[in-house]
Amino acid sequence: MNIAMWSGPRNLSTALMYAFAARGDCTVWDEPFYAAYLAATGIDHPMRDAVIAAGETDPAKVAQTCLGPVPQERPLWYQKHMTLHMIPGFDRGFIRGLTNVFLIRHPARVVASYTAKRENPSLMDIGFVQQSQLFDQVADWAGQAPIVVDSADIRAQPAETLARLCQALGIAFTPAMLHWPPGPKPFDGVWEPHWYNAVHKSSGFDEPEGPLPTLTPAGQALVDQAMPHYDRLAARKI
Repeated sequence: MNIAMWSGPRNLSTALMYAFAARGDCTVWDEPFYAAYLAATGIDHPMRDAVIAAGETDPAKVAQTCLGPVPQERPLWYQKHMTLHMIPGFDRGFIRGLTNVFLIRHPARVVASYTAKRENPSLMDIGFVQQSQLFDQVADWAGQAPIVVDSADIRAQPAETLARLCQALGIAFTPAMLHWPPGPKPFDGVWEPHWYNAVHKSSGFDEPEGPLPTLTPAGQALVDQAMPHYDRLAARKI
């Protein structure tokens, strides 16, 4: 099974990738389209040149690889995808051949986390609009709403939420998903020195988060724009 986990940045996506890697029967792939996205858009991201040099910049080749065969001949292939990487002009037809899941997080937490790493993000930088559009496209293709999981639920009840996710995927849950060794992983993207400092200190999912962060007026305006997209998918979460 080729699992595509679609989220924006700062959504607990790396920790969830680590959880699937810890299963032992799953190969993982960290942001397959990142290099192609940067090369096509010209956007300035931290470590841009290194990301492009390390990755495949032809989106058609990336898409074909996403469909398999699965590396290491394992039964599961977890692909951590960023919704913002699916820019207009990239053919999305390959997505029909994947098992698609949508990972969401409250926009206030995303904005607070993202701005600590990269200043002045736009709505398109944080992926909520693209996530909503992809959700609709996958639902239309499949004839039913795809799986949605909320990062807040994972942090509040990791075993229970991951068990529900695995059941929705039709795979067995294993407690091995709840723990991983701290530090960098061999499957981390080349960008990990900039983005993964916190998750590298972890050996499992953190405790539930407290109250929503207080943001600048600009940050709150961004949250207000993203909330309708988050709320719509949150209504469908497992």
